[in-house]
Amino acid sequence: MGATDRDDDKLSMRGRRAPVMSDVGRLAGVSHQTVSRVINGSLHVRPETRDRVLWAMRELNYRPNPVARALVTGRSNTLGVVTFDTTLYGPAATLYGVERAAHEAGYFIIAASLKAMDRSSVPEAIERLRRQGVDGILVITPQEQSAEALLHAPSGDTPLVAVEAGPAQAVPVVAIDQVAGAATATRHLLELGHETVWHITGPLDFLESQQRLHGWRTTLEQAGAEVPSPLTGDWSPRDGYELGRQLSRDHSITAIFVANDQMALGVLRAMHEAGREVPAQLSVVGFDDIPEAPYFSPPLTTIRQDFDDMGSRSVRLLLQMMETGEPPPAAAAVQPQLILRESTDAPAR
Repeated sequence: MGATDRDDDKLSMRGRRAPVMSDVGRLAGVSHQTVSRVINGSLHVRPETRDRVLWAMRELNYRPNPVARALVTGRSNTLGVVTFDTTLYGPAATLYGVERAAHEAGYFIIAASLKAMDRSSVPEAIERLRRQGVDGILVITPQEQSAEALLHAPSGDTPLVAVEAGPAQAVPVVAIDQVAGAATATRHLLELGHETVWHITGPLDFLESQQRLHGWRTTLEQAGAEVPSPLTGDWSPRDGYELGRQLSRDHSITAIFVANDQMALGVLRAMHEAGREVPAQLSVVGFDDIPEAPYFSPPLTTIRQDFDDMGSRSVRLLLQMMETGEPPPAAAAVQPQLILRESTDAPAR
């Protein structure tokens, strides 16, 4: 079909009635079955064909009827997400990455946001989403209890994927390699010439805190460096500030790895008040690469987590399970990235 024919089709379709699936197929040069597969998120459509169908849908302003589609396919084109009510950057950015990936795949999101994620509330939220007819469920599980709850959460025949962390023996997990990120941060400071690296952890009921702690400790041990006693924070700038004040009194400390950027902000404030110049007298590395990190004083060296990639991978994995009905192979961890800025340098001699 030539461009002129397609233009004529668009004009005639728009002028006489609301477009239907066969109109989209005719304009895209494919069968209505192919249009249906694109609409329903089938993995068995070539990317160029999918793009052509999506273009035709936009040109005709075609809107699939979700009720009719659900009756035909047995699917609601809706995914459920269990998360917890938080302002923490990591879980919030993970949810945003999941929502964006789901939208791009043509799915709506229903979120069950919990005040606390424990062994009873997580299974209840999963069951509530199942009753609402979602096609699959993603559970953002940063805390140890919520991850353990998945071992006992009945999902029935609804595919389930854990995001951020979780028990791989229970459900497929898509996560960022927290151990590798912490090891990279610690190794960076050692390679600058610091004899050892102190660590401020997040709350130890968070799996990410445990994994970052492990990566830090293992890297120091492998380097033959002293392993200082870690300090435990609560993710907040206030806790980072209070713990930073403690560390500022020990002038033998030349390098600190902080488990998130918000606490690192508090550390920088404490060091400034104590007259400890960063990075001339002390180097600081954070974790997350929050949007504000380049504007800290000094701009913060940190570990970037690719939440968009994690969201895309988790949604793709869930759609694959929905398509095949089979558990997928273990997903490769998303690799974090060291972002070098001005808060780290070689120790003063």
